[in-house]
Amino acid sequence: MFFKGAAFTHRKNEIIILGGGLTGLSAGSVLTKAGLPVKVFESGGAVGGLSRTIIHGEFRFDLGGHRFFTTNKKTENFVRELLDGELISVQRKSKIFMHDRYFDYPLKPLNAVFGLGIPTTLKIISDYGAERVRRLKKDSDAVSLEDWVVGKFGRKMFDIYFKEYSEKVWGLDCSRISAEWVAQRIKGLSLGVAIKNAFFKFSGRGIPTLADSFIYPSLGIGRIADRLRETIDKNNNHVATSSSVKRLSHDGVRIKSAVVSNCRQIYDIEGSEFISSIPLTAMVQMLHPAPPDNVISAASELKYRDLIIVTVMLNRERVTDQTWIYLPEQKISFGRIHEPKNWSAAMAPRGKTHIVAEYFCAEGDAVWNTDDAGLTDRTVKNLHALGFIKMNEAVDSTVLRIPKAYPLFEVGYERPYDTICSYLGRFQNLHIAGRSGMFKYYNMDHVIEAGIETAERIIKKVSRIQKSEVRMEKQEAVILNPEF
Repeated sequence: MFFKGAAFTHRKNEIIILGGGLTGLSAGSVLTKAGLPVKVFESGGAVGGLSRTIIHGEFRFDLGGHRFFTTNKKTENFVRELLDGELISVQRKSKIFMHDRYFDYPLKPLNAVFGLGIPTTLKIISDYGAERVRRLKKDSDAVSLEDWVVGKFGRKMFDIYFKEYSEKVWGLDCSRISAEWVAQRIKGLSLGVAIKNAFFKFSGRGIPTLADSFIYPSLGIGRIADRLRETIDKNNNHVATSSSVKRLSHDGVRIKSAVVSNCRQIYDIEGSEFISSIPLTAMVQMLHPAPPDNVISAASELKYRDLIIVTVMLNRERVTDQTWIYLPEQKISFGRIHEPKNWSAAMAPRGKTHIVAEYFCAEGDAVWNTDDAGLTDRTVKNLHALGFIKMNEAVDSTVLRIPKAYPLFEVGYERPYDTICSYLGRFQNLHIAGRSGMFKYYNMDHVIEAGIETAERIIKKVSRIQKSEVRMEKQEAVILNPEF
């Protein structure tokens, strides 16, 4: 049974936002400030999506640790104004742990190239040189992650530092991972640039991967989402959590309404503009009437990578001095760890700390289906075997499963993706935005920018419509009263 309006006050020309992550919330905040009516619907119990901070007793932790870094001053100012007085500057200190030793990340030549012995070093340098010469003689479009990395770093460097970790993260052979992901993720980086950055620090200033500091809210990255929500939840605008959009009704040209379900009732809510930051595949399946079969089929071909977060609370002051530690070897179950206290002292009580371990997996696989006790036991034993902790230091733990955490860019994904986008382009009032919504691997600054830009386009559109309506009213007035 659908209830028109019901618990949600309906207003004319309301803008409906699907998803309470940073994109949806940023859009909602900008629209609210412009005086436009907004409703945000988030299926989870809290806002922020992957960029939220979990509170467990006296401990706080992010879902994997998220740094905020941008070269876009407009975006930086947006966040600084939002979190006035809450931001701290954090020095980035990251390592790769493999072959029982640490390597700097971002890669630095003194230990990444020369730290593996003279024969390996010579092979790295010769492979890189040979690849550069080959690329000069013949243009080669990189199709896979393997193509791209080998072209930028050489085969030996790829085999040592990129292959195993990438396959651990994505669950695919590197020859099947699209080059688009790595090209965007470490844009502008090559072995040559990494070497220059090691000796001349300013050469890598514009490359996010090489940034050695970032800003961070002292109480966790989730404070960005919290503050955005606060800016929306006023002037009769509303962010509704635990509220899932089940259907988007349309007439073939415009989205007319959203059917929303919460723990109490189901509501049919009309809107003038719709912003979707939820997973693209899920949004396609909500459309009613359903899209053509080829669009439905295309949506089934796009996949996401899932994530499990295991956090272990420890009875000690500190374990490491690192912001992240990457663990590429397959013998270690998790792929990355971070210690929140190294980001902000406020993330753990005095005398205690915690380690957050990330398991990259697929919903329904062996890792996903392992119970919480089993995952915790595995995490503690691995941390102990790696020399990070003693078994008796673990005093508590919590496990979180995050489905559809990252878009999975398999070679050839562009064809079904373009099919979907071509179909959705017919809807005049539907705006697809954000990492999940656009099926793009956006960093945090990019998802915020996407929300801001989407809101600004709608504001301009509304302004044009309002001006047109005023002109029409004046014309009607002249026709009805020639002396007007």
